Amino acid sequence: MNINTVKSKLPRTERISDFMRTVICPGSFDPITNGHLDIIERSSVLFDKVIATVMFNPAKKNNFCFSPEERAELIRRCTSHLPNVEVRVADGLLAEYAKECGAIAVVKGLRAMSDFEYEFQQAQLNKKLNSELETVFIDTKSENMYLSSSMVKQICELGGDISDFVPAAVRDDIVKRIMRGAEK
Repeated sequence: MNINTVKSKLPRTERISDFMRTVICPGSFDPITNGHLDIIERSSVLFDKVIATVMFNPAKKNNFCFSPEERAELIRRCTSHLPNVEVRVADGLLAEYAKECGAIAVVKGLRAMSDFEYEFQQAQLNKKLNSELETVFIDTKSENMYLSSSMVKQICELGGDISDFVPAAVRDDIVKRIMRGAEK
């Protein structure tokens, strides 16, 4: 999807102000899926600058296929057509990181009500830690509702085709890494 094509389909509106609206799309992205990419692309249409950030998630320690830097590089390859998307790696508190980046909001994709409960709790904690930080929820397209990085890894480990679930630009890298890990 080309950003100019997407933007041309949206109604033109006057800018509310002259400040750059920067948002963060955080995640572990291990690996990036079509669902992740969809949320990043749609965010890039809504905001001036999107920082897709590979964040450390303590709940997922030791279960990563790719290092944070490798995940960031996969995202860069998938978003190279989006001039207003920057990719970074960070750890620590998201609320503090947002201050450092000058971000006005965190953008999160929602697949189901279970996502909302968890993400709403996180949004409230982030708001408590950074009163100026908003959270924007974008609903996932129906074709990505069931999609998660964990499911992609499992399908791949069992020899299934993940072509419909991950960006074509990184599919072979994901298959190679996951299959190499499955052989051990």
